[in-house]
Amino acid sequence: MTDISEDAAQKYRIPVIEQMVEVFALLERTPEGATIRDVVKAVKLSRTTVYRMLNTLSAYDFVHRSPTGSYTLGRRLLILASHVAPTVARYDLLAIAQPHLNKISELLGEGSKLTVPSGDNILVVASAQGHGQYALSTTAGQRLPFHAGAAGKVLLAFSLQEDIERRLTKLERFTNQTITDPTVMLEELALIRKQNWARDMGEQMSGVHAIAAPVRDHQDTVIAAVSVPFVTGVDEKRVAEIRQAVIAAAQSITNDIRTTSKISSVERATETPAKRIRTRPQSRRSDSSTR
Repeated sequence: MTDISEDAAQKYRIPVIEQMVEVFALLERTPEGATIRDVVKAVKLSRTTVYRMLNTLSAYDFVHRSPTGSYTLGRRLLILASHVAPTVARYDLLAIAQPHLNKISELLGEGSKLTVPSGDNILVVASAQGHGQYALSTTAGQRLPFHAGAAGKVLLAFSLQEDIERRLTKLERFTNQTITDPTVMLEELALIRKQNWARDMGEQMSGVHAIAAPVRDHQDTVIAAVSVPFVTGVDEKRVAEIRQAVIAAAQSITNDIRTTSKISSVERATETPAKRIRTRPQSRRSDSSTR
């Protein structure tokens, strides 16, 4: 029997928080940004109330307001996500990945980043800065395209077939190197799946190349990509060094995820029902004894 009935759970909800959750859900569905009018329509509140809500969330960086007036999810959410308890998500992706990003950046002197799928874009969720003279800086919170860039191509290559087909219908050109032909892109994705890494040849930004490799979870699903961007002009020996380090880092993160997930599964399996039940009544007895 649960402590709080379903009716009571409904009764004790806070409407303003539910409305805020609806705002977050809307912004999750519209990574390109939503206007105040969009939010008003979604949460069915007055424009003044919506403006005050968005202004408050923006002040704490939970949402971001662009110069054009549209709203997107803010970077503060990345910080919250990084502290999700392993008991909830089996593993803390950002906590696991960050030491490996730091290590690869220290080793190569280049910036590194961890990227995940986010709607119709990819999202940088963690990064480490390089110390080399020509190291490129990376920042968590950046949204980038799937088809232009090493990390995006890795995540696209291991996406569901229907998602791949949908994303190939619009291949925007960013540079002269951007792949905009769906047939050529399909060949590129097949090669990435075969070799298990991808290279950006200046497809998202002229003069910037990158190497990326996939990170997998305990079910062998690709959930993220580790990548290292670098300025064009380095010799192939250096490129091979970066590729080797990126692949190793991605595999190390994968191994840590699988180990953490396995430990979490064992702990859950060995936790007896009696142990789970005792946790709540004990706190009740303690409360009653003080009355």
